[in-house]
Amino acid sequence: MTICGFQYGNKVWTNPTFSVSQIPCPNSDTIVMSNCVSVVLGQDGWSVTYTTQSICTLKGSTVELTCSYTYPRGKVTTTFWFTKMEAGIEPEDLGQDPEYAGRLEYHGVKKKDCTLKITDLRERDSATYRFRLLTDQEGGKFSGSPGVTLSVTGLQVKVTGGHQDKTLTCSTTCTLTDNPTYIWYKNGQHRDESTSPQYKYSVSNDYDASYSCAVKGHEDLHSPAVCVVGESCMNVTYTHQSICALKGSTVDISCFYTHPSWHNVIEVSWFNKWESGVTKDLSLNPEYADRVEYHQQTDKGSTLRITDLRESDSTEYKFRFTTDEARWGYSFPGTTLTVTGSQVEVTPKWRSESKTLSCITTCTLSNPNPIYIWYKNGQNLDESNSPQYKDPVSSNYDDSYSCAVKVHEDLLSPAVCVQGQRCNRVTYTKRRICVLKESTVDISCSYVGYYSTTSSFWFRSDKSTPEDLTTDPGYAGRVEYTGTYRSPSYLRITDLREEDSAEYRFTFKTDNFEWGHSFPGTTLSVTDLQVKVTPGTVTEGSWVILTCSTTCTLTEIPNPTYIWYKNGEELFSDSSPQYHYSVSRGSSDSYSCALRGHDKLSSPEVTVDTSSLSCFRVTYTSRSICSLIPSVDLPCTAIYPTDLQVKVTPDTKTGKRTLTCSTTCTLTDNPTYIWYQNGQSLAWLTSQQHSVWSSETESYSCAVKGHEDLRSPAVCVQGYNCWRVTYTKRRICVLKGSTVDISCSYTHPTSYIEQGSFWFTQKDPVDVRSYPEYAGRVEYNRNTENHHTMTITHLTEKDSAEYKFILITTDEGRFSGLPGVMLTVTDILLEMDPTSVSEGERVTLRCRTQCTVGLNPTYIWYKNGQSLTNPITSYNSLILDPVTSYNSLILDPVSSYNSLILDPVSSEDAGNYSCAVEGLERILSPEETLTVRCEYMGC
Repeated sequence: MTICGFQYGNKVWTNPTFSVSQIPCPNSDTIVMSNCVSVVLGQDGWSVTYTTQSICTLKGSTVELTCSYTYPRGKVTTTFWFTKMEAGIEPEDLGQDPEYAGRLEYHGVKKKDCTLKITDLRERDSATYRFRLLTDQEGGKFSGSPGVTLSVTGLQVKVTGGHQDKTLTCSTTCTLTDNPTYIWYKNGQHRDESTSPQYKYSVSNDYDASYSCAVKGHEDLHSPAVCVVGESCMNVTYTHQSICALKGSTVDISCFYTHPSWHNVIEVSWFNKWESGVTKDLSLNPEYADRVEYHQQTDKGSTLRITDLRESDSTEYKFRFTTDEARWGYSFPGTTLTVTGSQVEVTPKWRSESKTLSCITTCTLSNPNPIYIWYKNGQNLDESNSPQYKDPVSSNYDDSYSCAVKVHEDLLSPAVCVQGQRCNRVTYTKRRICVLKESTVDISCSYVGYYSTTSSFWFRSDKSTPEDLTTDPGYAGRVEYTGTYRSPSYLRITDLREEDSAEYRFTFKTDNFEWGHSFPGTTLSVTDLQVKVTPGTVTEGSWVILTCSTTCTLTEIPNPTYIWYKNGEELFSDSSPQYHYSVSRGSSDSYSCALRGHDKLSSPEVTVDTSSLSCFRVTYTSRSICSLIPSVDLPCTAIYPTDLQVKVTPDTKTGKRTLTCSTTCTLTDNPTYIWYQNGQSLAWLTSQQHSVWSSETESYSCAVKGHEDLRSPAVCVQGYNCWRVTYTKRRICVLKGSTVDISCSYTHPTSYIEQGSFWFTQKDPVDVRSYPEYAGRVEYNRNTENHHTMTITHLTEKDSAEYKFILITTDEGRFSGLPGVMLTVTDILLEMDPTSVSEGERVTLRCRTQCTVGLNPTYIWYKNGQSLTNPITSYNSLILDPVTSYNSLILDPVSSYNSLILDPVSSEDAGNYSCAVEGLERILSPEETLTVRCEYMGC
């Protein structure tokens, strides 16, 4: 029944447009209004109006208790809410109850509104809440009855019925307010939404499935997952639904997972982003580089550790695992992380003889019993379990206070003045700094002294007593102070060494004051550059990745440009710390790296020696080899190159598909296989076969460990319209100054509409056409539907990179074809050994490129600018052996592989030689001069 008026005593007030009937009231002071209003009237004009009398809401959610009030006269001095009331005893303000600490927000004003918000609700918060106000008039006290009855409930999935007719119900201990919509999850994946708490589909035969439910708008407050049949099913239980941690600290986010005993886990990962149903492994996210670790505490427990937390890390983190039979869904709610700093709140804000200090955060720290440390004027003052400083502080104008949480003393709050804006304070510009060895660093702070400063200096915190750095012999000639009073003070350290890594603090003195020495300062880390080479073992034709690395993330160079050097000569520069190149035999090259602006602080050189690479090292244990890498070393053994292909075999009984990573011959050395779903690695799956559920959107490819760049083409598990990019060539080697076409074909689910596409090289997808170095040299062409070609002209060695294609569709669909196309731009060089010979000696001329240009390149030789012979296919070496006085030229491939014999040779063969590749004759190698000494009479 809807009530559109209210009754008080024997008098009825009505809305003139509605009819009203009298209803009984709990007592003579209660008026029931409309369908959601209760008014309590006292005598002499006191009243409290509650918007609703009862609320049922979810554990962990937030609720607002709203009311308005009137009073006859005077001024309101105090307002508060309470739940407990005893005769003759003043009710206790909820704001003073430790149970509600950090969870209450009073949004009302001392006029009419009295709204109370309670966050992070707990079942023990269930109670009747009443509002009370006090005025400055005698007897000016009033409590609003009956109040608002709050019921807090969790969600539970109840399984009822027999073996063949099971029913699932999303159950609560009270009827939720506001006609909720229920959401159902099966194995962590969103399945259905309904206004009915009952699940509408049959679940009787789901032996391996778990189900859970949530209420729309509160998806993070889901029920525990339950097994429908038996006690062994797919499930993930997070240790915490929400975590609050300090900025700069480290956090562990944990979960436990279960699965049927007949399942085998093949992959686990943590993620916080997903596109088109594809989760992105957090360990591969550049935003978390060097800050993420996975730990497996038990067989079915996983922990994500994130270090050096940033406020941008505040988001929801989820765990996903895959077995050989099923996969845990990506839509199941995980753990929400909130990253906060700390601040000292001084109350009241207006002038007062006594102030209260509180160490506040934007969320309640998850540390169960944090210990708060207080500093006064930079000196450790007190420790307490309460975020409130134990005593009111006086209004001394010269005192400042700051706070920190124990074990995180370096993450302390900024110092604040108790009274006014001017007090003794030190504020460091940065808490952590990472810089290069042998460079220079400026560590700074601003400071204010209430009285005139008489002296100041910097010191290391690891010294037993503060020692001015300018007097420390270890810093002799390397330390300089700059800055004036009330402006930043700078500590400059030059020629940095690794032993300079330490925490640096600043102190100052006035006539009657010294800033405390225990106040945390700036932590400095000094690192050098190192080149890391992966993989550790290479074969001819494989790709090597060089990484320019540091032991900490450089803070003074936020967007570094890396410079690469080969044999002491600058090779190229790029924003990526990695350099990829293809291995060719017969070279021993040294590589180093540096940062633009710090060119002289290069890393030590690392030598990649491929001069000893030969077929004998690869094949001496077997007479026949099945290899992914083609070889030209035919005299050693028979090598059968093979491609990888994914074969899809449907299983009509289970509805699954069996994927096989297939080759044309059996690969040698028991390879470990790697599987990829929509381009993302399924790192835990290493077998040659893999079973998956049919999906119209997912594509799969495979590779062999150690040859991840030789990945198979991606295939759709079902149909032809999955997320897929297929490159025409995976590796391209071209000459400097030439033009290259890089092409691909692609598909996407039919439910998505293509909106754009482009090519990129960096970690973050940015169209290559937007970079100045590519200006006027890049053109896109769409030859046919779902086919894209990028043309780059006037190639330089700096264009060597991995080029990837990205497709953009509706519904925020973005799919990148990974890995991409490795482009290597090379010079053509002629090597002559020796360059000066006598007749009768051997000379080898070799036309060399960093990689093989084309499939079967044809080389052209020139002497003194004129073509020496007709084009010679495949052979890129010219051997003059022996060098004689005879002036005849015989072109005859001999048993020495990859060579030609020029025999006999006279002194007339002396001259300038160069070479080129057929079709690119305009790109000649630099000339090399051959000198032939005459050893015979008359020659």
